[in-house]
Amino acid sequence: MVARYLRLAGIGGVRKGAHVFRHTLATDMLRGGASLGEIGQMLRHSNPNSTAIYAKVDLEALRSLALPWPGGVS
Repeated sequence: MVARYLRLAGIGGVRKGAHVFRHTLATDMLRGGASLGEIGQMLRHSNPNSTAIYAKVDLEALRSLALPWPGGVS
């Protein structure tokens, strides 16, 4: 049903269906400052690795983990 209404609304994307809503909730929570643990609880993930996939959307947090490029920037 969700996929049908997304199509009718002209909303495209790789993922279709109810998963779109879960993903949107998780990324909005992450950008709002929620921890991955809190997001996992909300989504009822039993394994932290299931929630870890959302870490890739927080580019600012990932930048703080990046190591300097060898030889500096050219």
